[in-house]
Amino acid sequence: MSLTKLSKIVKNPSGLDSLSNYMGEVPEDKWLCVMTRNRDSDCLTESNWRTALKMLGGESESVRIDRFGHWACGWWESVSVLEGSDAQAIGEEISEKIESYPVLDEDDFSNLEAEEAQEVWESFSTKERISWMRENRNQMNFHSLSDLIGCARGKWFCGYASELLS
Repeated sequence: MSLTKLSKIVKNPSGLDSLSNYMGEVPEDKWLCVMTRNRDSDCLTESNWRTALKMLGGESESVRIDRFGHWACGWWESVSVLEGSDAQAIGEEISEKIESYPVLDEDDFSNLEAEEAQEVWESFSTKERISWMRENRNQMNFHSLSDLIGCARGKWFCGYASELLS
């Protein structure tokens, strides 16, 4: 799969835009977009973003992150590679992997999802946590009464993160 030029994406990032809505400089045609994320990106997108940056070796002369403001989503970012560089081959590999299976790193995705679920769980009141636990008994995984009490008090989440975050 070939990567799309960042300049083309900037001209219409959401499919509902036009270049007339854009107030910045259009990036040079030599940058190829590997992936994007925005303010509202989910755990999978965030995990793939982090993993892709690791695979590319972070920002460098041939890998860059561009940041843009946007009227609908607040902001969006792209990680791009320099056309013709060694990073382009890695970027294409990343794109092909995501096309065949949406998760670049299962462990990173699982850990990020668990962290986000814990943050959401802590934001609930005790009453909300108990109510959620009652409504989702089959999704909770307690090994002891101590687990149940700790979960109800928000110390940890003992359920399936994907269910809480959906």
